[in-house]
Amino acid sequence: MLLVGDIGGTNTRLALYSIDGVRPERSSAIKTYSSQAFMGLTAIVDTFLNETGAVCDQAVFGVAGPVDKAKGESQITNLPWLISVRDLQAALKTERVSLLNDVESISYGLALQDGMKEPDDLFQLNRTYDSQQNTLPGNKALIAPGTGLGESILIYDDFGGKGRYIVNATEGGHTDYAPRSTFEAGLLHYLQSKFWEDSFGHISYERVCSGQGIKHIYDYLKESNGMPENPDVARRLAQAEEPANKIISEAALSHSSELCMNTLNTFVSILGAECGNMALKTLAFGGVYLGGGIPPKILEKLKDGSFIAAFLNKGRFASTLIKIPVYVILKEEPGLFGAACYAKVMQNLG
Repeated sequence: MLLVGDIGGTNTRLALYSIDGVRPERSSAIKTYSSQAFMGLTAIVDTFLNETGAVCDQAVFGVAGPVDKAKGESQITNLPWLISVRDLQAALKTERVSLLNDVESISYGLALQDGMKEPDDLFQLNRTYDSQQNTLPGNKALIAPGTGLGESILIYDDFGGKGRYIVNATEGGHTDYAPRSTFEAGLLHYLQSKFWEDSFGHISYERVCSGQGIKHIYDYLKESNGMPENPDVARRLAQAEEPANKIISEAALSHSSELCMNTLNTFVSILGAECGNMALKTLAFGGVYLGGGIPPKILEKLKDGSFIAAFLNKGRFASTLIKIPVYVILKEEPGLFGAACYAKVMQNLG
């Protein structure tokens, strides 16, 4: 039996999967644990095994942080944990333990030939391009805005005529944010001033295209452009009982706050531009995929055309980008599924 995990700073989710079929199938309910209530991942794994009585001969974990594959270790970004393959092997009594970056894990759901498929798992944003005709293999790019901004590349390799995808984790979310207008240049200067001591003037796309980025854009519009707040939104933000990006996005989608609507407009446009950047850098004719926690929650906004307009706005290369399909990942728990797909891909290669 395969144990898979999606490990974040807030929650850790574990489940059992079977990879005997063409496509991995979950064979147990997902169990969610508060990450901060445990001293490390091995303690959560021990709890899961005791609660379920499961015996696992293989495990794959997607973790929210960089993974040192040579050492088999990951220092998770928002927890004081050093996750070690060696410790997990001892806890599970198996040598077959793998650590992946969380966005890398999601990518394997796209790499497996029978992994994520329309219409249940994916929604295509640029419907003018017939997805049924778009069957030519090509590179893929994954952009995942959530708490941060994760990005990965799936390189298509013909591999003797059989074809496969090679997944490459990146830290592309930390590249320089590039404003496209005087308005966005103002946003850059605002963020440089706000985070000067932390980043010495470097502002990444993650500062803008993420949950924290939505709040940064909101503050910029409020403080630098004098846009008035909705009193109910201001109260909920001050109480801080919910994520700020959730409050702002909900108010924008319900059209109850002009400030929130402008914030989401700006966020979606910048995200579209960065997706276009990724598409050009990777020539992602196999598709650009939006993962992470935010895109499914703002799907109606992504569908209104502003995202695709920004995606295509690359001058002479708009004619190239119009050929590239763009999808939102709707698959439930794509990190867990992707971890299971990694095990399936390795099984197929073996």
